[in-house]
Amino acid sequence: MSRRSPLQESKAVKWLLIGVAFLYIALILLLPLGTVFYEALRGGVATWMEAVTESNARSAITLTLLVAAIAVPLNVAFGLAAAWAITKHDFRFKPLLLTLIDLPFSVSPVVSGLIYVLLFGAQGWFGSTLQDRGIEIIFAVPGIVLATIFVTFPFVARELIPLMTEQGKSDEEAALSLGASGWQTFWHVTLPNIRWGLLYGVLLANARAMGEFGAVSVVSGHIRGETNTMPLHIEVLYNEYNFAAAFAVASLLAVLALVTLVLKSILEWRHRGAIAARGH
Repeated sequence: MSRRSPLQESKAVKWLLIGVAFLYIALILLLPLGTVFYEALRGGVATWMEAVTESNARSAITLTLLVAAIAVPLNVAFGLAAAWAITKHDFRFKPLLLTLIDLPFSVSPVVSGLIYVLLFGAQGWFGSTLQDRGIEIIFAVPGIVLATIFVTFPFVARELIPLMTEQGKSDEEAALSLGASGWQTFWHVTLPNIRWGLLYGVLLANARAMGEFGAVSVVSGHIRGETNTMPLHIEVLYNEYNFAAAFAVASLLAVLALVTLVLKSILEWRHRGAIAARGH
């Protein structure tokens, strides 16, 4: 008599588990997200447009996009360099480098913001020296960029390291043996092999950069119209009981997150298609 595999469950159990999963997602994710859009549009499209085009809102949106545009490319460069060093070379301090890359995952964003205040604040280690030279870090855009870089820099590296480890070194070694230079090997061999993982890491880093609150809140100073990003502007509006405007800006931030999610799904679909094509 054949024994049923422990992974083979009855249809009733399977659909029960699927139903519980979707119910949980609906309650925890879809219901709050739907509420944001409902509250944002409850006053009408004109009210929504007024909230997201008001001067302080435009400043917050511009600053959010600017910070992401600076932080993400820097983290892409770091992620590529770190992944290349870890997966293609052997060196003594590789475990230490891997640990340091994971550090922002274990440190609270608020703590990371306080670190920069301790370093570059008015009473910080380098604060007086910077002030004497007219350089502003804390309560200015550079501090927001630094805090955002700190909380987002593991994403690209952590997407690429497992992928490049699995691929090994054989393709690069073959290219070098055929006379390719290091740059040619990277551009024509390594980069095409990791492009989907790289794009996936970029999307995750960008989503975190635009939505970061804790670290940015500490270093920004909450200067309205100058150092408030979208999450901080939403908090200000909500604390002022301007709920319509708060939900309107929140809905715009949610749309940006949903666009990131759609792009992520497209990349995963393209990646699976590419793997299937290579398999045939």
